[in-house]
Amino acid sequence: MNITVLTPEKEIFSGNINSVKVPGTQGAFQVLKNHAPIVSSLEEGKVQIVTAGGGYRYFDIESGAIKESNEAGKTLVFAIQAGFIEVLNNEISLLVTGVENGLNG
Repeated sequence: MNITVLTPEKEIFSGNINSVKVPGTQGAFQVLKNHAPIVSSLEEGKVQIVTAGGGYRYFDIESGAIKESNEAGKTLVFAIQAGFIEVLNNEISLLVTGVENGLNG
C-alpha cells in the first residue's frame, strides 16, 4: 500500500506501508492491504503507521528536514487534531491538521 500524509504546510509522510491506524470520528480503525474504499473524517488522536519495504520519505521534526528510509516494520506515531482519510485501490490519502511532535519511531 502507498500513503501520503499532508498538512496545509507540508508533506509529513509518503511511501510504502503495511498498515495505518487512525482516530475516526466513529471510532479508531486500521487500514490493511485491499481495504474497501472509504472516506472518513478523523478526530483528535494518534495516527500509527507501520512501514513496508520499498522506501518512504518523512518529515523529521527535530532536524526540520525530509528524511528517507527503507526500513520495513518501523512504527511511526504522531498526534493530529483533525483530518480526513481516503482509501482507494491500496492508495491512501491522509489530510490532517495540528500535527504534533513530528514522527516518532
